[in-house]
Amino acid sequence: MKKTAITMGMIGLVMMALTACGGGKSAETAGTKAVGAASAETTAAVTGTKAEETATDSRTVTIAAAASLEKCLEEELIPMFREKYPNINIEGTYDSSGKLQTQIEEGAPVDLFFSAATKQMDALKEKGMIADESVVNLLENKIVFIVPKGEEGNYTSFEDIKKAESVALGDPESVPVGQYSKEALTNLKLWDEVSAKTSFGTNVTEVLNWVAEGSAKAGIVYATDAAQKPDQVAVVAEAPEGSVKKAIYPVGIVKDCKNPEGAGEFSKFLQSDEAMEIFIKNGFAAAK
Repeated sequence: MKKTAITMGMIGLVMMALTACGGGKSAETAGTKAVGAASAETTAAVTGTKAEETATDSRTVTIAAAASLEKCLEEELIPMFREKYPNINIEGTYDSSGKLQTQIEEGAPVDLFFSAATKQMDALKEKGMIADESVVNLLENKIVFIVPKGEEGNYTSFEDIKKAESVALGDPESVPVGQYSKEALTNLKLWDEVSAKTSFGTNVTEVLNWVAEGSAKAGIVYATDAAQKPDQVAVVAEAPEGSVKKAIYPVGIVKDCKNPEGAGEFSKFLQSDEAMEIFIKNGFAAAK
């Protein structure tokens, strides 16, 4: 009887050991399933995040616009567009049209180009970087001679800019307003005299600010820019008719951009009557 008890006890121990081994395997399997579930959940979360980012990218339209358009677009037109199309986000970059042209040529992620001159748009079209059928000559601006507020009594005509002891102009190499300025002053036979005492700005906003703060005693900007600082600058005169070609603002969609559909919607909006009312209120005119 004693021997049998020992044998039964041994059998019991073996059974317990086998049960323990089986339980451990089940726990391990359960743990593996839990890790797998967590991994699947993480993968789903990452995939969801990437999908969300892709969706966000597809809703964003990146515009490269002339500096003279920044106030009008950022303060009025882009908010107005977002009310109509809440699923499309507009991100703007503003600078001289020449700089923006170079950035697009170098591969900057731009969907829509809004230039202050046809020269830069035409250059990109010639390189096959703008969708030809998308280009619209949208706006016209005026070229004006400005001085610090209170000093306008010393001048009576555009040609009187030669009297100023210091002048601010846009750089004709890359800034459309500088190109217009050089054209007007050259046709008026004043370029050599005026350029000798000129500081050249990298965009029209810089030129405007130099005159507004008095570091330059005269400058040439767009009429719309002068209107932004009526308490700091005064307009003496517009460039004489025939001295400079029209300042035309074309808008066009960049070829192979990330969001051609969104860019098309925004371009269409900019051409609408309600958008044109805002442009006109800010001193622009519809291009003819």
